Amino acid sequence: MTATTQPLLTVKGLSKYFPVRGGVLSRAANWVRAVDDVSFELHKGETLALVGESGCGKTTVARSVLRLIEPTAGDVRFDNRDVMRLSRSELRMLRRRMQIVFQDPYSSLNPRFTVGDIVGEALHVHGLAHGPALRERVGTVLERVGLARADQERYPHEFSGGQRQRIGIARALALEPQFIVCDEAVSALDVSIQAQVLNLLRDIQQQDGLSYLFISHDLNVVRYIADRVAVMYLGKIVEIAPTRELFNAPKHPYTKALLEANPVPDPDVPPAPHALGGDVPSPMEPPAGCHFHPRCPQALPECRQRYPDVTKLNSAHQVRCHLYGGEKD
Repeated sequence: MTATTQPLLTVKGLSKYFPVRGGVLSRAANWVRAVDDVSFELHKGETLALVGESGCGKTTVARSVLRLIEPTAGDVRFDNRDVMRLSRSELRMLRRRMQIVFQDPYSSLNPRFTVGDIVGEALHVHGLAHGPALRERVGTVLERVGLARADQERYPHEFSGGQRQRIGIARALALEPQFIVCDEAVSALDVSIQAQVLNLLRDIQQQDGLSYLFISHDLNVVRYIADRVAVMYLGKIVEIAPTRELFNAPKHPYTKALLEANPVPDPDVPPAPHALGGDVPSPMEPPAGCHFHPRCPQALPECRQRYPDVTKLNSAHQVRCHLYGGEKD
């Protein structure tokens, strides 16, 4: 999985606030800051993982990038095209190049459709294939993900969870995209099936040069598949680095806490001595200063007063933490 120097996807200052309505007129009484000023790049042929606790904004970032939900603010450029300014028809054409594999392989497939209808629907909508040509193309993509051509006639309830996720991957691949969001794509699967699906995703990436935005809370999965990792906390990216560097030398206290909490499959390795305490603050009322400071064992007085700027530790490793100085973004 090698990446080129030209970014395929560039995200700057992405934010998504959800209104909390109240009163007789249902006016916005407050805002849930699900995503707040998120910036990153994704290169061709690269896998960037988004990790963090549940509710930190990972899925909202992905859906905002795809404009499945409309962002509150920010700039998203895909292959140097401004995604936020595209018309409905232009966005529809762009969706051929940007696809998503959803988390739940059960609810993400229409139970009333056959597999052929599910995988072939996008081809039909975009006018890329019809009749025998459609069946042939669907059969080919099903074989790519380890299913049989004859499976086109079957319904989702006739498949196991792992097979259903392969159907979801086939649906995403049908339009021959360049970029796929994998939203917890293996979290609902057994460990052995996870390995098969991850290997499938890697093989397809190597064959087609795909770029993945891989959302996961499983750090072992992330370590296996990702080229770079972005760590999110309460709607913000607090650290981003190449995978090996982040796992071997994490800088942000939150990243360190996540890695310490990650279970090691070795009975001779004792558990981490210090688990991260406290609860995640409400995104409606985030703490002043650094949002992590109420739970941080290394908090400084400055952490309570001002949110840290981005510090570039090197060309590929960035962190938002007052513990580090250096070049500011």
